[in-house]
Amino acid sequence: MDKTERVEEIGARAGRGLRWSLLGNLVTRAGSFAMGLVLARVLAPDDFGTYAVALAATQIVMHIKDVGIHAATIQWRGRLEDMAPTATVLSFLFATGLYAVFWAFAPAFAAMAGNAGAAGVVRLLTSIILIEAFTAVRSAALLRRFDQDKLTLAIMIGFVANAAVAITLALGGAGAYSFAWGQVAASVVTGILIFFWGWVPVEIGFDREVAAKLLRFGVPSALGFGLEAVLMNSSYVVVGDVLGAEQLGYYLLAFNVSSWVPGIIGTALRYVSLPSFSRLAEDPAALSEGVRRSVPVMVAFVLPPALVMAVLAHPLITFLYGDRWDLSAGVLRWLAVLMVVRMLISFLAVDILTGLGATRTTVVLNLCWAVALLPALVAGAHLGGIRGAAVAHAVVAVTVTVPIALFVLRRAGVRLAPTLPDLVRPALGGLAAGALMLLLERLTRSGPAPVQLVVAGGGGLLLFVLVAVPGTTLSKLVRRSA
Repeated sequence: MDKTERVEEIGARAGRGLRWSLLGNLVTRAGSFAMGLVLARVLAPDDFGTYAVALAATQIVMHIKDVGIHAATIQWRGRLEDMAPTATVLSFLFATGLYAVFWAFAPAFAAMAGNAGAAGVVRLLTSIILIEAFTAVRSAALLRRFDQDKLTLAIMIGFVANAAVAITLALGGAGAYSFAWGQVAASVVTGILIFFWGWVPVEIGFDREVAAKLLRFGVPSALGFGLEAVLMNSSYVVVGDVLGAEQLGYYLLAFNVSSWVPGIIGTALRYVSLPSFSRLAEDPAALSEGVRRSVPVMVAFVLPPALVMAVLAHPLITFLYGDRWDLSAGVLRWLAVLMVVRMLISFLAVDILTGLGATRTTVVLNLCWAVALLPALVAGAHLGGIRGAAVAHAVVAVTVTVPIALFVLRRAGVRLAPTLPDLVRPALGGLAAGALMLLLERLTRSGPAPVQLVVAGGGGLLLFVLVAVPGTTLSKLVRRSA
């Protein structure tokens, strides 16, 4: 099988998985958005701030809870049945130990984030890693087999439990705990379904050789993803410590909006990109061809929503959440820039490197990012408040992280030059669409927010499609829809 046939075979399986993942993410994100609208009108900004502290802790422990066993299972080159018993034992032992550490560390973590009252929420929310320890190997097996339909259905059913519990508790006055109990309920329901749908024999065992192989791959992978989580959540700690819970609530809302695309598209892509690049990495030529096809598609997907968030931040926030949250708009403009970098680095470059087995390189990449980011966040928050923190995030991402990522990908043998011709159309489309949105936003500024979004946003998105998408592709789409 030549490289083109291999890419097309894996691409077909990944495409099916991606469609299911996107469907699931669209449904759950739409539901999360609706739930967020309800909670934003029931809860106060400082409740969001308290939840942000717990969320930051949870995002960190979720990425390191199993020392990379989940990623190692996806990338495993041999029979899954040979490593599953050892992987299950390792996953459970490390998750249990990590939770014990965070149980003890929760008060100090909450105080460090400027919200000592968040300790209980931190302890509750981080408990979900104990549930996921039982399902880590099975969820990885589903991804490895491109059975995203089963995983997607499990997550969607879990979200229903999340919404029911969270909204009920919020209306009952539970405050930030409503978020946490909703997440725990979702984790339990999803975990039960994955446990039965994962198709892995229930066996407990320990093989030293298998464990060594898993840890050699998994520990650097966990460190890399853990640093990624620190990068994306460190601003919560800095903003909370420097500016307080209320300002953190505004910042969290803007960060959540900027995370829509990474949450919908990025998460769906990670469900298929890691197993896909792991299979393609067995043939360097096939991997380079896969990268050439993937990068322009990613850029074309992420640019339009980023432009809407950057140019139309104020009408977008006002329309969705009301005037009292308008302070979040100035933050969102800059976090839109960060969103683009996150999609290209965290959800593409890191997965390529992980598929190659270069997990130590992902550690170096994210460590360099963190070293540059943390002092910049502190300075930005002191100098410019929540907007200053967002500016720091965006500037470091563009000027530090992108050049380093390009360098390490090249060192890993990934050929990026062939992707450049395919990036011309999306780049021109982004420039044209951004200019048109700015013009139409000024012309409609005195009107209501929905009018600005429809006229400026709709006009810009239409122009982007016309410029970025080749005419032959548009013609095919028109014929299919006819």
